[in-house]
Amino acid sequence: MKKLLILLFVVALLVSCVPVTEGQVRVVRVIDGDTIEIAGGERVRYIGIDTPETYPQVEPYGAEAKAKNIELVEGKLVTLERDVSYTDKYDRLLRYVYVDGLFVNGELVRLGYAEAVPYPPDTRYQWQLELLEAEAKAAARGIWSE
Repeated sequence: MKKLLILLFVVALLVSCVPVTEGQVRVVRVIDGDTIEIAGGERVRYIGIDTPETYPQVEPYGAEAKAKNIELVEGKLVTLERDVSYTDKYDRLLRYVYVDGLFVNGELVRLGYAEAVPYPPDTRYQWQLELLEAEAKAAARGIWSE
C-alpha cells in the first residue's frame, strides 16, 4: 500500500511539471494583438487571424489591437484549443483562445482589430472568422474604417 501511494505521488508530481498547452491557463502578458504569454512562459499565437504589428514599428491599429487584447485576456484564465499544428516556426503554440466562453480570435476580427487569414492546415474555424471579417468590413470597424 505504501509503495502504491509513493507511485501515485510521483506520477502526480510528474504530471504537474508538464506544461499546460490545452485547457485552461492564465495569461500573464499580452505581446501584441494576436500573441500572448501564458503561465509557464510559453507564447501563444492566435490561429486564423492577423493583427497590425507593434514591433519593430507600430502599424496603424497595432496599438489598438494590442489594447483590446489586453482588455480581453490579460491576467485572466483562458481556454486554449489546438487545431492541427502544435507550434509555428517561432515555436509559439498555435491555439484558438476563449475567455468566459468568448471566442477571442473571432472577437478581434468582429471588432475590426484583426483580419481573417488562413494558415493551412489550421483552418477549423476559418469560415466563421471570414464571416466575422465581412461583418466588420460592412460596418467599417477598426482596420476597415479607412
